Amino acid sequence: MRDERGRTETRRLVLLRHGRTEWNATHRIQGQLDPGLDDTGRAEARAVAPVVAALGPAVLWSSDLARARETAEQVAAASRLVPTYDERLREFHLGERQGLTHAEYERLAPEEFARFRAGEWDEVPGAEHPEAAAKRYAAALHDLLATLAPGETGVVVSHGAVTRTGLVSFLGWPRETARDLRALGNCARVELHERAVGRWALAAYNVLPVVE
Repeated sequence: MRDERGRTETRRLVLLRHGRTEWNATHRIQGQLDPGLDDTGRAEARAVAPVVAALGPAVLWSSDLARARETAEQVAAASRLVPTYDERLREFHLGERQGLTHAEYERLAPEEFARFRAGEWDEVPGAEHPEAAAKRYAAALHDLLATLAPGETGVVVSHGAVTRTGLVSFLGWPRETARDLRALGNCARVELHERAVGRWALAAYNVLPVVE
């Protein structure tokens, strides 16, 4: 979009997954349980923070879970922003399977685990329905956008599965599309550009930081 002087006024969204936790490294299901970053995750957050800051963000929102908060704190320091923490940006609640390693889950319920690995979480006992998680995440994005002026960039720090599912919901794509998207790496980012009012394009997906 351009203003009357021909200047670009495209708004942008940057969706950032948190850095690594020890549970990520050991394939333990986190869901809405609350481990913090490990040393690698903190290094990832430090590496990605100046990259995101260089995009000139005006607004920074984050999940209120520790691994996202710690990542957002690095982005906030580099961007000189104050984060807004929103529980709608939390990861899926994965019911009775939270806290299990993938190996433990597979031994307990092999067929259910295979569906879980395929992104079919509807039947995980006690888990949040994917559609409900997608809707709450997308609703948070729309509320953030209401604070962005033309030409501004908003950053959202959240979690891998809910970002994929919420992204698909926000773009109005079929929910099954989320299963076709590559899982986001730790501190990977997604970029969305507004093509016209209310119409968004996926400009980048799963861009990983360079960690020295």
